[in-house]
Amino acid sequence: MSTPDVRMSPLSGVGLVASREISTRLKSKAYRISTLVLLILIVAAIVVLKLVGGSSGPDATVGYVPAAAPLSAPLTAIGRSVGQDIATQPVPDDQAGLTKLKDGSIDALLVQGADRVHVQVEKDLDGNLKNVLTVLAGRVAQNSEILAQHGDPAKVEAAVASASIDELPPLEKPYDYDSQQLVLGIIAGILIYMSLLLNGQTVAQGVVEEKTSRVVELLLSTIKPWQLMAGKVLGIGTVGLIQMLAIGIVGIAAGLGTGVLTISVSAAIGTVAWLVVWYLLGFFMYSIVFAALGALVSRQEDVSGAVSPALMLVIVGYVVGISVLPSDPSNKFAEVLSIIPVFAPTLMPMRLAMGGVPVWEAVVSVGLVVLLIPLLIWLAARIYRNAVMRTGAKVKLRDALRAA
Repeated sequence: MSTPDVRMSPLSGVGLVASREISTRLKSKAYRISTLVLLILIVAAIVVLKLVGGSSGPDATVGYVPAAAPLSAPLTAIGRSVGQDIATQPVPDDQAGLTKLKDGSIDALLVQGADRVHVQVEKDLDGNLKNVLTVLAGRVAQNSEILAQHGDPAKVEAAVASASIDELPPLEKPYDYDSQQLVLGIIAGILIYMSLLLNGQTVAQGVVEEKTSRVVELLLSTIKPWQLMAGKVLGIGTVGLIQMLAIGIVGIAAGLGTGVLTISVSAAIGTVAWLVVWYLLGFFMYSIVFAALGALVSRQEDVSGAVSPALMLVIVGYVVGISVLPSDPSNKFAEVLSIIPVFAPTLMPMRLAMGGVPVWEAVVSVGLVVLLIPLLIWLAARIYRNAVMRTGAKVKLRDALRAA
């Protein structure tokens, strides 16, 4: 009597494996605890930023005795011109000023008179403040020389202040990057990177675990190898997506609620939406590869070596993003890499959160990844099918690519 065919339909098989992965991992204490810890850390970091940001003040406070009062206004003006917020504070005499220096109320004290810049500090003079005071000293010396030549320093200063450059229209319209968007971009890249790193390797480890426990033999008696691989990727990806959504929503809500984030709600929602899109694209693209590479080995300690080539591509995109984009958001090298599918999952969400990405670049980047995924599925399924039942020594990639 022939054995009846008990194989399930393709969708049923994938769904069975996916639901098994989702159920197992959602019930895991490690998953719940790690998610809770991440949420607590996100909220705590936002609260700290709120407290630190709320206590910000001027870059420096400079006291001055009555004789040095004429230097107060030029000092603050020069500070503004070089991006330094200098506050000034009158003191009745030298002794009162020295007291304020010692108790930290002021950072420096202008003494004696306004014919020269005489500055007193408690220990050392801050470099930025020293630069501002040096410019002030040059201004005082210039005015003294003008007076010596019987000129009017006020007229000279007015002429200098009114001087300006003729700025021609730029060749390309610049994009004004908001500092908060830059931070959101970096956070988005970090979340994507960590998810690919952790959840992607989880797929490979799960494949090896089933190989060593012989569970894969039982599963393959009812479903096809590609169904097992697809179900595992779909299940772990769903669990990772739940964690990603929780972190993104709680983080954005906490940031907007505390006032740390002042960007519009639509911009915040857009960041979370792109985060989800690129997590899904990146996870499925790389996890398919991780599953195939994991099938080549039979021991957990060999997993890292097997998936390291793919991980290097993830790491390269991430490193370029966090090292280049914060200081140069419009960097052309990063722009080109963000369109290449293997680097796009970590780089493009950073650029999209920062803003200024042309629509065609976002569309091309997504389209190339979408087109690559079916090819990777075919290639990975071939490797998985030919290697998942082989135990013992590591299966060579060349052998796994050969037809069974």
